[in-house]
Amino acid sequence: MGLFDSIAGQLGGMIPGAGNGDSQGGLLEAGMSLLNSQGGLQGLIQTFQEHGLGDTVASWIGTGSNLPISADQIQSVLGSEQVQAIAQKLGLSTAEASGSLATMLPQLIDRLTPDGQLPEGGGMLEQGLNLLKGLGR
Repeated sequence: MGLFDSIAGQLGGMIPGAGNGDSQGGLLEAGMSLLNSQGGLQGLIQTFQEHGLGDTVASWIGTGSNLPISADQIQSVLGSEQVQAIAQKLGLSTAEASGSLATMLPQLIDRLTPDGQLPEGGGMLEQGLNLLKGLGR
């Protein structure tokens, strides 16, 4: 089972508004694209830190419990335009997209850092992005 399949299977029932595999895959793909557009996992972490949510994102990487994040916090960190673009791509409202990202993003980052550490040299993130690139074909 590949990284994408593993992540999709583990996150499957946790994504609001994602009633089928295509919707879930689209949201996961959006999450991975988001990581890529933010400069990878390190860039996304820095963005959260700049918005006062460093402890929250650190909990997603660590081996303990993941701290929650609200849909409003997601919009604040990522920006309304980026959330709206994801919503349009997935056929969701902006509120649904930010709520789904607030549920999915902590779990995605948690699964990409299973040992509580950032992968070296792209590692799992790069592998995940390569798997997702193949979905569009």
